[in-house]
Amino acid sequence: MEVILLEKIHNLGKLGDKVRVRSGFGRNYLIPLKKAVPATADNIAKFEAQRADLEKAHQDVLSAAEARAAQLADLEVTIAAKSGAEGRLYGSVGTGEIADALAALGQTVEKREVRLANGPIRMLGRHSVDVHLHADVNATVTVVVVSEDAPAAPPAAADEE
Repeated sequence: MEVILLEKIHNLGKLGDKVRVRSGFGRNYLIPLKKAVPATADNIAKFEAQRADLEKAHQDVLSAAEARAAQLADLEVTIAAKSGAEGRLYGSVGTGEIADALAALGQTVEKREVRLANGPIRMLGRHSVDVHLHADVNATVTVVVVSEDAPAAPPAAADEE
């Protein structure tokens, strides 16, 4: 099946490319999500008429993503987690916790935008995490995983006089 891409898709093509895809991928994913249209003569003519508007919309989305990346650049977020003596976490820190910690700092990041290349974080320390904001824009955030403090000792009894 041949389709015309309405936006850049990683490992497939960019806006306006006419590509051949498997029919199920085209029918079930690209066309319903309005990422592509079938490459018929009528659709090609419509696309060429709308090309300038689509490119402007794509450029607006790209510039918004670049602005978000600039805000996230060199950002450091600290997450407290339960850990053992050797620095291993009892659980893990995943994309949801990282997105929530960034939201607490005022940065709107969706869970699906956070990319953990080696899976969830399972050790204490500093970790570099990629945030995929657009097909062309990635930002790197430093996540510092620290151990939760031991329960506070009860206050010392005051001398009674």
